[in-house]
Amino acid sequence: MADVKGGPNPLFLREEELRQAMELLFFAYRDFTGEPDQILADYGFGRAHHRVIYFVGRNPGITVSELLAILRITKQSLSRVLGQLVRDGFITQRPGLRDRRQRLLELTDKGRELENKLTEQQRIRIARAYRTAGAEAVEGFRTVLTNIIDEADRGRFERPEAPGKQGAKAAPPKSAARR
Repeated sequence: MADVKGGPNPLFLREEELRQAMELLFFAYRDFTGEPDQILADYGFGRAHHRVIYFVGRNPGITVSELLAILRITKQSLSRVLGQLVRDGFITQRPGLRDRRQRLLELTDKGRELENKLTEQQRIRIARAYRTAGAEAVEGFRTVLTNIIDEADRGRFERPEAPGKQGAKAAPPKSAARR
């Protein structure tokens, strides 16, 4: 394997470098999800539950359709996971204000407590990595991850224009259903 701590390799697009990046992503994901997986097991939940809890927590009032678009899972899969989270008191559903057929989702206090528990170790892990890498590396990491994501979802991560800077795009507005 190439020396990860060495300087930038001008041959970063070589097969071995690309394979190492894939391997690093696999190991990082394994370790990033390991601690939450242990917590989830205590509740009889899996990673699908974690993703639903996370995105509902980040987007209070999100519709089921919007959540399906983010997660890219079937309605049947979401229905099973969401039904369990609602029955167990982690998420509430209410009808939409404009369209009563919509179901708006929010975490309950119990859901927020679990989301915080699941996220805390991940926040610590990312903060430690960011501090070690430094600002320039963090920006490069964000750029690489953003460009791995399908183009249709990249707008979610655009930053608003900073004062005095030109050219940055503002993040897309939240859905009217969530206001």
